[in-house]
Amino acid sequence: MVSLTPGRRVLVVAATAAALAGGSATTATASTGHYPVATWSMNEGAGARTMIDSSGNGLHGTIGNEVLTDVGVRGATGYRFTRLQPDKPPAHPRHLVTVADSSALDPGSRDYAVTVRLRTTYQFGNIIQKGQATASGGNFKFQIPDGIVQCLFRGSNGTIIVQASRRINDGWWHVVRCERTGSGVALTIDGRTVARRSGWTGPISNGWPLSIGGKTDCDQRDVGCDYYAGDIDWVEIEAR
Repeated sequence: MVSLTPGRRVLVVAATAAALAGGSATTATASTGHYPVATWSMNEGAGARTMIDSSGNGLHGTIGNEVLTDVGVRGATGYRFTRLQPDKPPAHPRHLVTVADSSALDPGSRDYAVTVRLRTTYQFGNIIQKGQATASGGNFKFQIPDGIVQCLFRGSNGTIIVQASRRINDGWWHVVRCERTGSGVALTIDGRTVARRSGWTGPISNGWPLSIGGKTDCDQRDVGCDYYAGDIDWVEIEAR
């Protein structure tokens, strides 16, 4: 992603590296014919509490005050989600970044792709999602159990899950992209498709906010919050 802040060149470097890996959000949009639904460069300054959507669609987010912004590591600047003990009360809603519900963020019946550039050394947590397992209207999410990325789309016709065969919790940046089409779901890491399953999930549309870093409806007792630990450089959602 190109930085929105003059003089901030680290994200230009990150975008170049991602493009070389075949995973740049802007490159993906140009090559697949998708249009951006939301583009979050995550390059706001320290202490920022608003995540800016640079797509022009106005889908700005709220950054919880437990999320660290303006964190530079390995040539990029993004957000840091510190580690929280799994399933240990209380819930930490301020550990999340949330974007208010919008029909634009629902996959519906469209081809729909989510791309994230992330870095972690941990092996647990939900990276990004809209809706949860019991949400009426379906849901989608990225998660990283045992350091292995999975992506899930659940619609009116059923659920499709795809997952990588290797761990990516190696402390390096990785571009992870998951795309749902009418013929199936595909997972791409650093420009290489690593998993694919055929099928049609059916439409997905719910009234939940989009969350980055864990679940919004949880108590760490009956429902774990599945908090992500690691860094995120940028996120883009596309559709066509």
